[in-house]
Amino acid sequence: MKSTVSVIKADVGSLPGHVKVPDEMLDICRKDLSKGKEDGVIKDFHVTNCGDDIDLIMTHDKGVDNEEVHGLAWNAFQSATKLAKKRKYYGAGQDILKTAFSGNVRGMGPGVAEFEFEERPSEPIIVWAMDKTAPSAFNLPIFKMFGNPFNTAGLIIDTKMHPGYKFEVHDIKKGRKILLKCPEEMYDLLALIGIVGRYVIKHVYRADDEIAASISTEKLSLIAGEYVGKDDPVAVTRAQSGFPAVGEELEAFVFPHLVPGWMRGSHQGPLIPVSQKEATPTRFDGPPRVIALGFQLNNCKLEGPGDLFDDVAFDESRRKATKIADYMRRHGPFQPHLLPEEELEYTTMPKVIERLEDRFEPIE
Repeated sequence: MKSTVSVIKADVGSLPGHVKVPDEMLDICRKDLSKGKEDGVIKDFHVTNCGDDIDLIMTHDKGVDNEEVHGLAWNAFQSATKLAKKRKYYGAGQDILKTAFSGNVRGMGPGVAEFEFEERPSEPIIVWAMDKTAPSAFNLPIFKMFGNPFNTAGLIIDTKMHPGYKFEVHDIKKGRKILLKCPEEMYDLLALIGIVGRYVIKHVYRADDEIAASISTEKLSLIAGEYVGKDDPVAVTRAQSGFPAVGEELEAFVFPHLVPGWMRGSHQGPLIPVSQKEATPTRFDGPPRVIALGFQLNNCKLEGPGDLFDDVAFDESRRKATKIADYMRRHGPFQPHLLPEEELEYTTMPKVIERLEDRFEPIE
């Protein structure tokens, strides 16, 4: 039997503003998923949040894009939305961009990261959740995990990893994808994934085609045609025994690199690795956060989680991120703190500039 891990997230309400999902909304989702487990739709689940996003972590044996599983998640988000509207929580139903469920949640607002595989004798996985940023925020750390030997020693000394990995990259603006092999095509890969806002890593495979990672790549503004909120991506990775060690995967987030998002989805800021307790972004609606929850998969049962960034070893990363945030904020409305013009296309900025169009005159 193959096991499937599905991580589906959505922002359907928060308090105050964009800070934290109320506990009662998480409880409603737990109730819905408990019913799904009783009915045999899923084998196990864990409901959590990163900032204002609800993250549904589910295991089952039905494969990816399963209508029953996605429908269960959709209904849980609908239940939470109903309560959010009743309580007048901020952004109630924000990520629910369609009214009718159509078989799976792709293209409907929620973000999805899922994969199917045969469980090993011991199967460690890590579920990653971000808040106040975009799918491209995963590009650098995922590359470090599976493509950079200065981060992941296993690429050099583990015979199963030594042949390298294959990266499935999506061009989210043109709706196309490409598969690039590393280390052979590393430079081609880097030429793409360094361009934020367009190219994002969706899946990573070992050289023998064994799935290693899945990342949500849904871009809300491209679905809705306007800015409706930050994408706040999720990911799930396998670890140990032919994959990067848990510590190697966590190491990829030690450097708080700059990512798009933050306030109004319009600014660059450092990605801070935090414990779940600290995933409550308040400074300028940020800075962007990432949490890491570690599980052992046991015949589709989730053992855990461990809060992997709840470690003093990441304190220096958090201090550095705070200093970077100070530096970026001092730019105010100027680039590079403000995103480039093309990245502001789906925010409210074009409407502001449009008001000035009639006042422009030709330069003599």
